[in-house]
Amino acid sequence: MPTGRPTTLQEPSEIRTYKGQDRALRADRLGTAGLLLSVLAASAPLMVVAGVMPTTFGLMGVVGQPLLFVILGLVLALFSVGYAEMSRHVHNAGAFYAYIARGLGPTAGAAASLVALVAYSAMQVGVYGILGFEISGLFATYLHIELAWWIPALLAVAVTGALGWLKIDLNAKVLGVLLLIECALVVVFDAAALTEPGPEGLSLHAFNPETLSGAGLGTALCFCIAAFVGFEQSPVYAEETSRPHIVVSRVMFLAVGFVALFFAFSAWALTVATGPGEVVRTAGEAGPGLLFQLTEARLGTAFTDVLHVLFVTGMFAAMLSFHNVVARYAFAMGREGLLPAAFGRTNAGTGAPATGSLLQTGVATLVVLAFAVTDDLPAGDPTAPVLHLFTWMGSVGALGVTLLMAAASFAVIAFFVRRGTAGAQVWRLAAAGAAGLALLAIAIYTVKDFGVLVGAEKGSALSWVLPGVIGAAVVVGLLYGVLLRRSRPEVHARIGLGNEAFRLDQAADVTPAD
Repeated sequence: MPTGRPTTLQEPSEIRTYKGQDRALRADRLGTAGLLLSVLAASAPLMVVAGVMPTTFGLMGVVGQPLLFVILGLVLALFSVGYAEMSRHVHNAGAFYAYIARGLGPTAGAAASLVALVAYSAMQVGVYGILGFEISGLFATYLHIELAWWIPALLAVAVTGALGWLKIDLNAKVLGVLLLIECALVVVFDAAALTEPGPEGLSLHAFNPETLSGAGLGTALCFCIAAFVGFEQSPVYAEETSRPHIVVSRVMFLAVGFVALFFAFSAWALTVATGPGEVVRTAGEAGPGLLFQLTEARLGTAFTDVLHVLFVTGMFAAMLSFHNVVARYAFAMGREGLLPAAFGRTNAGTGAPATGSLLQTGVATLVVLAFAVTDDLPAGDPTAPVLHLFTWMGSVGALGVTLLMAAASFAVIAFFVRRGTAGAQVWRLAAAGAAGLALLAIAIYTVKDFGVLVGAEKGSALSWVLPGVIGAAVVVGLLYGVLLRRSRPEVHARIGLGNEAFRLDQAADVTPAD
């Protein structure tokens, strides 16, 4: 094993010439459209419009949510400048931790790998709570059957796990169809709201900077940045993408632009439908039911019924997207020695990271069962999975991803400085630095207001225990990295190298290409 950290990377197609090709993901499975649909599915447009937006209006009192999406879109576009440039140089399914390892060192990369695994897993598992709640509500409303929320949640775990074993291009088609349908329905609502506005008419008051004041602003920042999560997953699929040096960065900017404009417009439509002067009160009273109340009044019961069903399928699309990402992070970690070697092998038939998929399915099953058994809200309270599983896990995941984006921004700067090419990348590095500082500030605000974020009472241990999950992942990851550096330096040296590490390991065992 060489002692240096090489910088010349091999395209995934080159890895096929080596024995043991089950340690490489299948290349050329995704083009621009397939990758874009896969990453946008994680943003769950209908779940954001029906769940995140009413919460931000009602609980946090931030009328300027449409403007907040525009501002965050600009911050994340700045982040994407450096992140996209990094994706041209590093192709690795462990995107965040690979970039951080290449910029800030292997020990930092080890910490980032654990944070990514915990954060994305938490976000995926959290969605099972609101999915189970919504499906049980549909059964009660339309079939008059009382169904415990955890039954459909566990069925969704099984279906998601099965799809995780299949080819990523098939997954992309499933995600794409669900995404396009739910986006279309949201656009129909937006149009109805603008053609039939509330008592204040087509007011642009929600874009007034003064509407961003209030004690709930820090919490709103975390909620809204969570709505963007997905765009940063583009590099995770680089090894499975045709022309990754072009497609990955293209998809990243398309996703950020789409999410910012789509959500800003939809949040504005909600303020127009209720009136900006009434949106906080109305959303506070209606909660997640706000969108459905507004659509029923304007588009009728049939449309609202379809919206309820698509609300479920949109959540399922988000779960599948997060599941795929967790499986690929586990695969990258197994391939580089951060997890057992079994995680670094793919399914021989589909090319999917099968062991990582099984891991996430097992984790999701255990967490759903734990919340079903131990939830301490009053017996029979149907909001338990939403208030606990969805809110707690989603908030933990959002904090972790925000910290990873901040760290990746600084890693981009360090990477190009180390290579001696900072001068040629100066404007990109400036953008990365500005984004990193902004994201770090958002993370600090999030930790400060975490009790509000999860609906905990003042002084509750949840205010520090839940963000402490991400803090513990950082500490444990750093200690693991230090331990590897001392006990297994060859593993430590290849953290973040991905296929390049595999190529070096197999250099003496090459077989002719077909």
